[in-house]
Amino acid sequence: MPSTFTRYPVETERKDPGIGGKPPVDRRPTGGGGNGDDDEWNRLGKSGPRDLLRRFRFGVFSILAGDMMFFLGLAMLFFAHQGTGHFDPHTQEFIGDWHPVLLPPILFLNSAVLVLSSLTMEIARRRIFHELDVVEEWLGLGRPALRRTIPWLIATLFLGGLFVTGQWMAWTQLTRQGFAFDRWATPAIYYFYLITGIHAAHLVIGILALIGCLGTLGLMRKVEHRQIAVDCLSWYWHAMGLAWLMLFGLLAMG
Repeated sequence: MPSTFTRYPVETERKDPGIGGKPPVDRRPTGGGGNGDDDEWNRLGKSGPRDLLRRFRFGVFSILAGDMMFFLGLAMLFFAHQGTGHFDPHTQEFIGDWHPVLLPPILFLNSAVLVLSSLTMEIARRRIFHELDVVEEWLGLGRPALRRTIPWLIATLFLGGLFVTGQWMAWTQLTRQGFAFDRWATPAIYYFYLITGIHAAHLVIGILALIGCLGTLGLMRKVEHRQIAVDCLSWYWHAMGLAWLMLFGLLAMG
C-alpha cells in the first residue's frame, strides 16, 4: 500500500518586524511537519531561535543601559560645572569660569548624517527579518534576505565613517581657533572634547563591529544567526544615535 504524505503549508504572509522587531520567523519549515516555533525546539531539549534572540537582546540592552547611565552622568557633571567660578579678592565679586563654546557648524551636518545612518541601519534590520525572503533561505533557495541587507549595512558603514571624520574636522577647527584640549582649557572646552570624544569612541566600536558583521555574515550558515547579528548591532547603533542627539542638545544649550 503506497505511503501517504501530508503537505504542511508554509506561512508566507508578509509581516513587518516593526521597531521592536519580531524574532526569527515564527513558523518555518522544519522538515518534519512541525510549526517551527520554540515549543518544537524545547521538546528537543534545545533553545529555539526566538529564545536565542531574546538572550542576545537582553545582553545588548544591559550593556546599553550602562552606557546610557554613563552619558547621563556626563550630562549631570556638565550642568554642575556651569556654576563653577571664583571670588575676585579686589571686587569681592563672583566670576564664573564657564564660557560657552561656539559649536562648529559642521556638527549640525554630522548630526544629520548620524540620523540618516540610523535610518539605513533600521532598513537593514527589517530586510534581514523579511519573512518571505527568510522562508526562501530556509527552503534552500538562496540568500535573498542577506543580499538585500548587505547594501544597507554598507551604507551605514559609510555614513558612520563620515560622522567620525566630521567630528575630527570639528576638533581641528576648534584647535586652529586656539581652543585646543590641554591643561589650560576652560571647563566648557574640556567638556566639549570629553563628551564628543567619548561618544566618537563608542561609535568607532560600532563601526568595527559593523565591519566584522559584514565580513562574517556570509559565513554564517544559519538564518537566525545572521538575524541576531544584525539585530543586536542595529540596537547598539540606534542607541549611539540617540545618545548623540542628547549630548549635542546639551552642548548647544551650554
